[in-house]
Amino acid sequence: MKDFLLMTPGPTYVSERVRQAISKPITNPDLDEEFFTFYDGLCAKLGKLLNTKEDVLVLCGEGILGLEASVASLVEPGDKVLCVANGVFGEGFGEFVEMYGGVPVYIKKEYNEPVTKKDLEDALNKNPDVKIATVVHCETPAGLINPIEEICPYLHEREIITIVDAVSSIGGIRINTDEWGIDVILGGSQKCLSAPPGLSFLSLSKKAWEKIKNRKTPIRGYYLNLLLWQEMWKKKRIFPYTQPVSDIYGLNEAVKIALEDGEDIYRRHKKIGKAVRETLKQAGFQIYPLEGFESDTVTAFNIPEGIDDEKFRRHLLKKYGVMIAGSWGKLSGRVWRIGHMGENAREDRVFKFFTEFQKALQDFHRDINGKKLSEIFAGTL
Repeated sequence: MKDFLLMTPGPTYVSERVRQAISKPITNPDLDEEFFTFYDGLCAKLGKLLNTKEDVLVLCGEGILGLEASVASLVEPGDKVLCVANGVFGEGFGEFVEMYGGVPVYIKKEYNEPVTKKDLEDALNKNPDVKIATVVHCETPAGLINPIEEICPYLHEREIITIVDAVSSIGGIRINTDEWGIDVILGGSQKCLSAPPGLSFLSLSKKAWEKIKNRKTPIRGYYLNLLLWQEMWKKKRIFPYTQPVSDIYGLNEAVKIALEDGEDIYRRHKKIGKAVRETLKQAGFQIYPLEGFESDTVTAFNIPEGIDDEKFRRHLLKKYGVMIAGSWGKLSGRVWRIGHMGENAREDRVFKFFTEFQKALQDFHRDINGKKLSEIFAGTL
């Protein structure tokens, strides 16, 4: 497959350092004690990135695995679970809750609207027996950010266990897991960390572990059972299943890169995200989320009337070698999405994107009033 400019909101471009790490000789992870130490080191690095002192685990499967495993392990039949449903993945949490016998209590909002503390108060006053709440930090299909720095401390005060999907924000937007009282936070390798897809990671608070350990009913399944990690890895130093060594090498290097960047990684994402949005607005495009709640890692914007989504994106890729994303569910065919996360949050990559994107628009007889998108972008930085 020929090279192209990958500007999707995950998977993202993978750096040479990460590719070299993946190519290292593998070992037997079930027998090599040096790999045990290596795995511990990776979890410690992830803890620094997440700003947590709680346990961190790396799971063998794409980010969705972490979402389902957290629900499968925490939710018992009959448990009421508050599900913030202002996007595709927020609604998906509710489906997982139902799948494992829980009772979802939805806070439904438009896909471009964030959840508020008032929304939570209203829902919990009607459902005081809620035990767990799920929320998505960055709803990738909509480019929307939910203010977890406000809502998670409130849920913590109400003694409700919080499960936060931060797959598309960890490494691009600062998250203070312990300070905000988040019990379970979930990430994925292929988003802001720019490692290949295939790994989930999560941290679990002591309160989350207690809920899991004190279940009245057994956890359904094996691969999604987080308690196995407590019983086997934490106590006996035995992995529940064979680890994907090369993927873990790659993720470790990606996390090292993120930690080396320090606070600059968040400043870079904020700068690039703001510049992308401003460029699109000056060119006449409408940003999808409400102002003030746009993600610094992905921008969703309305497709101009009269342009076919799939036809345009196919043309952009085949003729100009640039891949962007459409969206899912009720946003399918309505918005395009640019992923400016991880290694994609670089000025040269976004500059090239706007240059080729404008050529494709002109092929569809859409001009930007004589303006060059790349020049607008350069002027916004």
